Amino acid sequence: MRGAAYTNSPKARRVDLGLVLSYLFLVTFGWLNIYSAVYSEEHAFILDFSQRYGLQFIWICISLGVALTLIYLVNPRNLPPLSPVFYVIMLVLLAAVIFLGKEVNGSRSWFFIGSFGLQPAEFSKITTALLLAFIMSQYGFSLLNRKDVVRSALVVLIPIILILLERETGSALVYVGLILVFYMEGLAGWVILLGVGLIAMFVITIAASPLAALVCAFGICSIVRFFLNRNLLWLLISIASTVLMCYIPELSKTETFGFLNILKPEIWALVIMTPYIVFWVKDIFVRKESREGRYLIFCLALAVVMVFSVNLIFDKVLQPHQKARIENLLGITEDLQGIGYNVHQSKIAIGSGGFTGKGFLNGTQTKYNFVPEQSTDFIFCTVGEEWGFLGSVLLLAVYIFMITRIIHLASKNKDAFTRIYGYCVASIFLMHVMINMGMTMGLLPVIGIPLPFLSYGGSSMMSFTILLFIFVRLDMERQMKDAEF
Repeated sequence: MRGAAYTNSPKARRVDLGLVLSYLFLVTFGWLNIYSAVYSEEHAFILDFSQRYGLQFIWICISLGVALTLIYLVNPRNLPPLSPVFYVIMLVLLAAVIFLGKEVNGSRSWFFIGSFGLQPAEFSKITTALLLAFIMSQYGFSLLNRKDVVRSALVVLIPIILILLERETGSALVYVGLILVFYMEGLAGWVILLGVGLIAMFVITIAASPLAALVCAFGICSIVRFFLNRNLLWLLISIASTVLMCYIPELSKTETFGFLNILKPEIWALVIMTPYIVFWVKDIFVRKESREGRYLIFCLALAVVMVFSVNLIFDKVLQPHQKARIENLLGITEDLQGIGYNVHQSKIAIGSGGFTGKGFLNGTQTKYNFVPEQSTDFIFCTVGEEWGFLGSVLLLAVYIFMITRIIHLASKNKDAFTRIYGYCVASIFLMHVMINMGMTMGLLPVIGIPLPFLSYGGSSMMSFTILLFIFVRLDMERQMKDAEF
């Protein structure tokens, strides 16, 4: 039974309490840790607006106002048709900041009006999520349709390119997480495995050698192919080829095979692989090998291209400080007083916290400013030092709850726009948490991105709040529709 009075009842318009409480916990906990990270006895009052913790309180209050506005004043039905407009405006700002913005920490991604700074890259995640949800929720959209895939992929790729031009690699990397949205909407899982594999090829090429990466790629693809077609002869040939590739460096040292030094080992490996690949391609066209087999050889070809492109990417695309951070992470170089200083001090801070932590305001690494950017990108090491393992686990549990709660509410929503937008929000939060915590603990290269709701900054606080509460408002719309029946 439908009725206006019924659908407008408080019960029908209830916000999701779990998301709201987790949000309030994170912003409050973040505020306290910012206070601890930059605390000084001269400015002990937590509402001292000349200090970062005082300014963060202002940003929290403004963000709460924005959240209430989104919940009670914004009509969610206007969001889908307006999403292309928001997206285009944000693209203009992303392009303009390249030429008109101020350079901060090596990236030109900030507009400044006096002391007030605005980073368009943070807000572009909102407009990208909205437009992606709008396009993918249109009637007839299918990831089996090449035009639909290209159209939705461009929505993500265009801001990535502009943000890379700003030299803001960390923010661009967050967009990669949106591939999870495509996966949850029906994209084949092998595409994600391919992406992971290419990253592995990049790492192995740098950390070991191009030859090692080619051996891994060829060996894995050969084994998978055997399980697809059960051809023992080709398995034996591939094993022999793989072993031969492994011995290229040793053979080149002998007098008999000294001519191998004419070319690099990875070139000889490619020569050894070529006959196998040629006969594989022949089987695809003559014997009509399975679709999985065609995908597999495509993956092998991409792996080979990646291996031979690593030097170009590493030398021509990445900035010197980014190369240094990757080399430091992989143990190729060790510079504890230079590029590796932040991570080294961060790991000391987190490790010194022990199981229960040193207590609020008692962190020595925090108090004596051993870790740069401790109130922003490295806020998690303050948590680890003062709140210990228990506090860190609690924080991670809240993030996991928030992300899984968003995915759960999105998946049960019948409206495609809300469902896809929710997946986008969860993916963005997941990437921020994984990358930020990973770099703080030395598991990933140092990339300057904030920890959602914890790190100091008005742009990040506002953008994360808008991202979350647009979804909260859309979920309220679902509840009202459910209440009508």
